[in-house]
Amino acid sequence: MNTAKQRVVSRNKRVSRIRKKINGTAERPRLCVKRTLKHFWSQIIDDISGTTLVAASSLDKEISENKKRNKTDISKSVGELVASRALEKGITKVVFDRKGYPYHGRVKAFAESARNKGLQF
Repeated sequence: MNTAKQRVVSRNKRVSRIRKKINGTAERPRLCVKRTLKHFWSQIIDDISGTTLVAASSLDKEISENKKRNKTDISKSVGELVASRALEKGITKVVFDRKGYPYHGRVKAFAESARNKGLQF
């Protein structure tokens, strides 16, 4: 198996291992992130009802208007945006699901900016 495919397989194993322990409820939903080489997405999900309560991404107009920024700054902006949208809906506590990505770089910048904006996890 080549290294790119092995990296995907290893990440999928980490995802399933994390999801066994993390579950979003109505009072404490799950904050899920997805990152690619170009973009960054996040959702706040209630797993019991199977609904997305809040979502934000680097493709939103508020963030994509300013194109002269690096990917870490964009991830910080997504964290601030999802936190402000969550606070508008009355969501203050969440469970952070990093989806098997290491907690550094863009994922860490996202989490810290969401915490600074008022989300607790």
